[in-house]
Amino acid sequence: MQSQYLFYILLAVAFVALIVLPGRQRKKMAAKTQELQDSLKPGARVMTTAGIHGTVRGLGETTVILDIAPGVPVTFERRAILQVVQPTVADVTGPDSSGATHVDLTKDDDSTEGNGTAGPAR
Repeated sequence: MQSQYLFYILLAVAFVALIVLPGRQRKKMAAKTQELQDSLKPGARVMTTAGIHGTVRGLGETTVILDIAPGVPVTFERRAILQVVQPTVADVTGPDSSGATHVDLTKDDDSTEGNGTAGPAR
């Protein structure tokens, strides 16, 4: 008789662990995403779920217009915004005469990987 109760107790614990706890995590993540979307404002630098970086130009009820390059606006769903990004001082070299900001993507090390051609090394 006691093993029968133990089975039901283990079944209830498994239910809580597999159903209820992930549901709470999902609610917390949804609240965090909603807070991010509500905090968007023009001028903010963001990254989309596809990895595209841009600057918020305008906001609609369910959409956001991003400038991904000077004069290149693209419309995304608000839910496609993954995060607000802040460039580090070391990565940004500053604006040039056209107003564009350039990011230095060169490596500091002298690695000799690859030979600069599209094909295999010979």
